[in-house]
Amino acid sequence: MEFLSLLDITFFLLAGLGALVGIIFGAIPGMTATMAVAVCLPLTYALGLNHGLALLLGLYVGGISGGMVPAVLLNIPGTPSSITTTFDGYPMAQKGEGEKALRVSVIASVVGGLISAAVLFFFAPVLADFSIKFSYVEKFLIIFLALTVIASLSSNMLVGIFSGVIGIWLSLVGVYSTSDGGNGKTRLMFDAMEPYLYEGFSLLPVLIGIFGISTILLEAEKGVKRDIAGERVKLGKGNSGFSLSIFKGRMTNLVRSSFIGTFVGMLPGVGGSAASVLAYTQEKNLSKDSSQMGKGAPQGLIASESANNALTGGALIPLLSLGIPGDSTTAVLIGAFTLQGIQVGPLFIPENVNTWYVMMTALIFANIVMFFLMFYAIKHIAKVVMVPKHLLFPIIVMMCVVGAYAINYGIMFDVWTLLIFGVLGYVIQKVGLEVAPLIIGFILGSQAEIYFVKSLESFGTFSIFFTKSPIAMVLWALIVASVVFSIVVGMKTRAKQKMELSQVAGSTQVKPGKDRDQNSR
Repeated sequence: MEFLSLLDITFFLLAGLGALVGIIFGAIPGMTATMAVAVCLPLTYALGLNHGLALLLGLYVGGISGGMVPAVLLNIPGTPSSITTTFDGYPMAQKGEGEKALRVSVIASVVGGLISAAVLFFFAPVLADFSIKFSYVEKFLIIFLALTVIASLSSNMLVGIFSGVIGIWLSLVGVYSTSDGGNGKTRLMFDAMEPYLYEGFSLLPVLIGIFGISTILLEAEKGVKRDIAGERVKLGKGNSGFSLSIFKGRMTNLVRSSFIGTFVGMLPGVGGSAASVLAYTQEKNLSKDSSQMGKGAPQGLIASESANNALTGGALIPLLSLGIPGDSTTAVLIGAFTLQGIQVGPLFIPENVNTWYVMMTALIFANIVMFFLMFYAIKHIAKVVMVPKHLLFPIIVMMCVVGAYAINYGIMFDVWTLLIFGVLGYVIQKVGLEVAPLIIGFILGSQAEIYFVKSLESFGTFSIFFTKSPIAMVLWALIVASVVFSIVVGMKTRAKQKMELSQVAGSTQVKPGKDRDQNSR
């Protein structure tokens, strides 16, 4: 227990401060956990390894959690992994249940974070050995499974698939690097924009544009006068109807989504977006009342937030066991170890036992601090939706522009990307296409292509996707089950709609008859 001597008051203050600053970064559109960690990384050299890790892990946990605030209140995911939080969080906010949605999200977040920390601590060696067995084939199938959500999340399957294909097409813009199995040539690029699109469209400006600028355009189209007259989103009185009974019967969803987030987090490069999408999909497939998801269902928030916060512990597994970052934030964390002259990899835990225990303590403490900060201050944070639109919209636009510009340290084309996709998101919704499948296709499309090509390069035959391993067979079974379930749900929905239409038609035919009877009398 020698590590206890390293846990002084400064350690806990830095972990708490990191959680607070991370929440602020996550709550501002464009300011992510990765950016928070990157900005504060130089401080770790002066603080030392243990204190530096306390600060950075606090920033990591707070930044991931803070993304729920704009996702619920403004329909803008603060982090890419908060996309599915917007599906149910924003509809709840529109119904005056913004505070309730945030409290549900906070509890799901802390449970997901603590479960992933427990998995990291007790099963890191086992899970690391398991994850190293995943070849490009299994990684491709994981992404393919996530892409099947395009059908199940859409009210119309064909419209959803078409929207998803547009997203995948946009994700392929840029140079296909030879290191990823490509030929190094540009594709889907206009000559005038070629210098700016070598790396494709940057993800965060795309997300902020489609979820932020397009939302503002749609709301501004309705006009701000009605809002001033009192048609603002109502938070409700007291705790807005929040009760722990909301989680009754949903503990399976909470635990399952937390393990999904941890599992996806330990797969290098897959990312938090896939984790939250997979958890949301599984809940939609298994929920008894999946028709409410996407309309303001608490189970959607539970699945999304528990999964994306469980990513924090899961992503540290390949980092500490293999030296491979699980996501962009843990990639920045490698810099902290490098500054201290420590090499992460298979020998890290045996050779740095005290540092390992310090990291676990910081991770758990940061989750606890995050919970108390957000749960008890959430009522004040939620008041942002009470700001009149004519004041709120300019502020949001300014934050979106500044965030997009600062993401890649001052690239003006990211601001143009923000505006382009903001207008695109507005047009898409006006013509009847769906935003969620498009975004999912955009996030996962390029990864799916790389893993697909790498699989063919490695094994030379398409049949490898069906014969590679038992793991691949399990993934194929899940893919088929997801597609079949989507088809069945779609058929039931259409049948229900036809029945409702026939009932309405029948009632309209009865009324004239009644009138004639009354007239005859």
